[in-house]
Amino acid sequence: MERVAVISASMTQFGNREGQFILDLLAEAGEACLDDVGVAPDSVDHLYVSNMASGEFEGQTGIPNALAHDLSMLPAYTTRIDQTSSSGGAGVYAAWQSIASGASEMTLLVGGEKMTHRSTADTTDIIASITHPVEYKHGITLPTFAGLTARRYLHEYDAPRESLARVAVKNHANGVDNPHAQFRKEITLEDALEAPVIADPLRLYDFCPISDGSAALLLCPESVAREYTDEYSVVTGVGGATDTHVVHERSDPTTMRGVVESGNIAYEMAGRSPGDIDVAELHDMFSILEFLQSEDLGFFEKGEGWKAVEDGITHRDGDLPINTSGGLKSKGHPLGASGVAQAYEIHKQVTNDAGPRQVDADVGLTCNVGGFGNCVITTIMEGQA
Repeated sequence: MERVAVISASMTQFGNREGQFILDLLAEAGEACLDDVGVAPDSVDHLYVSNMASGEFEGQTGIPNALAHDLSMLPAYTTRIDQTSSSGGAGVYAAWQSIASGASEMTLLVGGEKMTHRSTADTTDIIASITHPVEYKHGITLPTFAGLTARRYLHEYDAPRESLARVAVKNHANGVDNPHAQFRKEITLEDALEAPVIADPLRLYDFCPISDGSAALLLCPESVAREYTDEYSVVTGVGGATDTHVVHERSDPTTMRGVVESGNIAYEMAGRSPGDIDVAELHDMFSILEFLQSEDLGFFEKGEGWKAVEDGITHRDGDLPINTSGGLKSKGHPLGASGVAQAYEIHKQVTNDAGPRQVDADVGLTCNVGGFGNCVITTIMEGQA
């Protein structure tokens, strides 16, 4: 099987894209991705669109075929990938499969969501539909799970509340250097600790924002990649896994088995181990998730993730930079786009094209989480060497 290359990656501005629709955002990222390496639209065999809820947010369905029309990509095969908030990662998996299987020689993946035109209450309700119907009936939302899990983690591992705030401070600092980020401003530890409580012990800065935006990747066999560019990355490992839908059925709420299993699959496929990872983009929809994922992926021992941010290990100048893009926390979280935007950042890092965010990285990892760990995609990307 020939290696699967990413020859181009693009990303729109994340934030409040007032006056634009989901198809506008998808077309912006898709067109930029093609133009970057001069690939003609009619050279694309497969078009995948990662999107969770265009019907619920905008009343717009059939977006993959509409996008193929807008990008002059006919008669490419199109489909929509919906795996809740891990739709972007699932799209990376599907796009990788299309090339690895030989079914396509050129696949465009575009992920996006348009959310900010709806009220916070409406948006929270749409996202809460991810939860089990019984939990949903009792008013459970994802912030609820985050607050309960954070409280358990702080108690179980004797972690200070300040450690969660340091995740937000770190990721906001990284976002300053990301021109596509929704929030490009630093915050202080005091800002994070004194912000309004949302789900105790989590406060405002422990949560990512509601966002609009899109991101895209162009994938092909490595032999084809060389026809277009000398600067490409390779997807060497990808794994997906599912955990219990009912969160309280898990034996340890501070362990996400979907993260553990998807990570193990990706490591085995890539022939890598946690110690080989130079940079990672983790799904910090809530600050506590950065700790859980960093431990479940094997970067740190269980209950030690909070010490890594305290010691500066996960900072941009640390031994294992995490969320150099600013993460979902600062960059924003347009649901269907986030997993694709994670891969965009790692592609930029391992091809030495991340500008002021650049770290020393040959091997990078993304972890995109759906719901509260209900479904997870982990991807390993490497430079050409």
